Amino acid sequence: MSHTKLRSGFTTGSAAAAAAKAAMLAWQGLPVPEGIDIPLPSGARLTIPLEQARNLGDSARASVIKDAGDDPDATHRARISAAVTPLGFTDGDRIRLQGGRGVGTVTKPGLPVPPGEPAINPAPRRQIRQAVEEALRPDKGFESFEVLLEVEDGERIARRTMNQRLGIVGGISILGTRGTVEPYSSASYTGTIEAELDVARAAGVREVCLATGGRSERLLKEAYPRLPPEAFVLTADYFRFSLQEAVKRGFKRIHLGCFFGKLVKMAQGHASTHAKSSRLDLALLADWARSCGLAAGLPPRIASANTAREALELTRGDPQVEGFIRFIAEMALQTAERFAESKAAVSCSLFDFSGELIHQTRPQPEEGL
Repeated sequence: MSHTKLRSGFTTGSAAAAAAKAAMLAWQGLPVPEGIDIPLPSGARLTIPLEQARNLGDSARASVIKDAGDDPDATHRARISAAVTPLGFTDGDRIRLQGGRGVGTVTKPGLPVPPGEPAINPAPRRQIRQAVEEALRPDKGFESFEVLLEVEDGERIARRTMNQRLGIVGGISILGTRGTVEPYSSASYTGTIEAELDVARAAGVREVCLATGGRSERLLKEAYPRLPPEAFVLTADYFRFSLQEAVKRGFKRIHLGCFFGKLVKMAQGHASTHAKSSRLDLALLADWARSCGLAAGLPPRIASANTAREALELTRGDPQVEGFIRFIAEMALQTAERFAESKAAVSCSLFDFSGELIHQTRPQPEEGL
């Protein structure tokens, strides 16, 4: 059986750097190649296909079609443009980056860029400036330039990203710590988790709710109505990572929200609850059912169930089901506390598939943490 290698792509930061470099070349009347060679934040180089570049007389404009490779990126095929305009001589910052149409604006503290600034992260800012500097002729060394970045349909594209959760409005972010995109890489998601936790900390939140999905997050918000929106963080399958990052930022109370399948994987000690990296051990779940005193006929049926959902449904009506669920939740909390190195009080809210809260543990007092 043959396996096709997944194709890598490049970040919005790299696309912006290539467009900015091409625009600078065009404004100076220099040859603009079809492929723009740019620096990457890692120190490597990458050649990116150019869509178009035009000298407009008092400015120049170029665009690149962002290619995420085989990664399911919301910004794949987005048209990213850069307009270069000379500002004259300067004794300050000679490359001034601006966000235009389709580039978001930061509105909350805690992100790498302060509120009020365009959502162009520090690594891409350096990358774009370096690319523009590379294109400058020596006789332009004392001039300053504005580089205006725009993303066609950026506001619409941003609705498919996590920007709204982070307080970034009006468009997408210009991102990329490496400059390239690896197919199905976890780096973009873990980076978002880190950013959400940073926003929560900057907002003065002392406790956070970690939800494995959008529905469990909505149910957690109902369970903890006193907490502000910044306290709720979508963690997907990154169980250990999210706990460790929350502890690293000093959160002393952590509330978990999930459905039964994820809870069982947590109880079984998995660092990630993704299907590819953790197997749901239904035989072990059946052993737990047996030790919790469920009816003798249930453990074999649990062991042969197709899903955790089916296993949970099988236990409905058993007089020992509450103790069984409590046992699994306590096992999950033991795993969570181990990952958090006992530096936070952890609680858990378990929801059934109809959205009902069927079990909730409360964290221990903060004293002594």
